[in-house]
Amino acid sequence: DETEFRNFIVWLEDQKIRHYKIEDRGNLRNIHSDDWPKSFEKYMKDVNCPFKIQERQETVDWLLGLAVRLEYGDNADKYKDSTPDGAKNTDNTAKNAEPLINLDVNNPDFKAGVMALANLLQIQRHDDYLVMLKVKRLTQDAIAKASQSKEGLPVALEKHILGFDTGDAVLNEAAQILRLLHIEELRELQTKINEAIVAVQAIIADPKTDHRLGKVGR
Repeated sequence: DETEFRNFIVWLEDQKIRHYKIEDRGNLRNIHSDDWPKSFEKYMKDVNCPFKIQERQETVDWLLGLAVRLEYGDNADKYKDSTPDGAKNTDNTAKNAEPLINLDVNNPDFKAGVMALANLLQIQRHDDYLVMLKVKRLTQDAIAKASQSKEGLPVALEKHILGFDTGDAVLNEAAQILRLLHIEELRELQTKINEAIVAVQAIIADPKTDHRLGKVGR
């Protein structure tokens, strides 16, 4: 949504990036102006964003990375010594190493979850729900799909800000790659969601409520 996108950019600048002085953010805050795209393009140049105004998803990801880096820089002392709650003592660390060791398999919620997963994976039901956990369903279609190579466009990692530093260049690059792969999965999920919405709308379309299908009330 265009309005939400513009509000998002303004929020990032106001709350996290703060590249402009408050009095210089007027053009960016005027989200209903026809000249807003020009103001946004100037803003991208001012913060040295390497992407073009048309590359919105890449721009959003880059600006988020910049915001995270600045947030960390402003609160480095707060974040540098932070550790996961489970790592504060040996007992918690041992428990976290085996998250399923204390799982109650007789819990009704656990049983319901197994049944729901079986339905999702189209696994035949069994009287003993624990047996269903051992089932491996690998069809020929799945094998064929897994064996297909997926070739994409090369990505310049130096254009993507990670937002934090592990202290190791190799680990930083690996983290960037994992982040980009995660973003790709989210985009694919969003595409499938959009397709599902369109399909549902086509099924429930009604001339009484859809002006494209006829006159209202007919």
